[in-house]
Amino acid sequence: MFGTWIRCEWSGSARVEDMVTRRESKLHGGRVITIGLSPAWDIHCRGAGLDWGRHVAIDEQVIRPAGKAMNVSYALAWMGRPSIAAGLWGLEDYDQMRSAVHRLGRLVEPRMTPVEGRTRQNVTVVDARRHREMHLRCASGLTSKQSLRKLNVSLTRLVHKGDTCIFAGAMPGGDLLEPVVDLVRTCRRAGARILVDTYGPALAGIVQAGQPWLISPNIEELRELLGRRVQNAPVRLAAAAGTLLDRVEMVLVSRGAEGAVLVTGNGVWAGRSQTRRKALSTVGCGDYLLAGFLAGFDSTRDPRAALATGLKVAAARAWGWTETRRWPQADKEIEVSIIREDLRA
Repeated sequence: MFGTWIRCEWSGSARVEDMVTRRESKLHGGRVITIGLSPAWDIHCRGAGLDWGRHVAIDEQVIRPAGKAMNVSYALAWMGRPSIAAGLWGLEDYDQMRSAVHRLGRLVEPRMTPVEGRTRQNVTVVDARRHREMHLRCASGLTSKQSLRKLNVSLTRLVHKGDTCIFAGAMPGGDLLEPVVDLVRTCRRAGARILVDTYGPALAGIVQAGQPWLISPNIEELRELLGRRVQNAPVRLAAAAGTLLDRVEMVLVSRGAEGAVLVTGNGVWAGRSQTRRKALSTVGCGDYLLAGFLAGFDSTRDPRAALATGLKVAAARAWGWTETRRWPQADKEIEVSIIREDLRA
């Protein structure tokens, strides 16, 4: 399909901890199901001194099934936690996807709904010498009224009471907005807890329907949702996100290198990594932040501790540690600072 398959794996203790974490997931109320409507094959190339017009041998190429929802599953697996990867996938390369996911270990169970078409390919090129990167993104063509109806049927059968459903990635608006919101309603009616990491009309529609337990926008996505400018300062972000708490229980705002802000009805916390290193790539850091937060919250029921875990996982992703180190090691070595903010300030 792509020529040579260079590498498709994560390092960690997935196989060793599989049975333990499956028992843990039951203790915390059910399974985690990630749901993506715009999946992709990620082709990640890394080299040194890359530039226009040159023919350069790259140092590394990684090809794997991805998209924001799948990335959340990968992050959870790196932490030793199981999940089910659901959503749409192109029928033409469906078998390749299942084979690739199975190569990664047993902690991600592929349950994607096959629909007509081929899954898009996204390319990321990283110049390790100049610490810069380029992202080449294709539009997804898998969503239609027919494919969303098919996925709705699949989710009706898959989702059970006590599960956590994470809707992540780009989602269509226009005539397809209502079918998208219906997917969330289906999972909510089944008794699932809903997390949402998307943007645009889809995020607005899902929030307006009052379905999510948590949403995870970045600053620009929060501004778009609220329809106004919001200063990138913890107190300002908290005040703005606080206006959503009548429809959402928690808002986790990603601030990139500056960390994140968590807003709940019981308090506001701002945090960032105190361990300073150069980022190798920022791709997927928001997905890893969300996965780490969920894993931390389900382990402790403490928002502050959950935010700290999310920031550690996101930092590990940015530094490339998720490919070279295990989660317990990163957990010990990465220091984060968490401050409780006063929303009235």
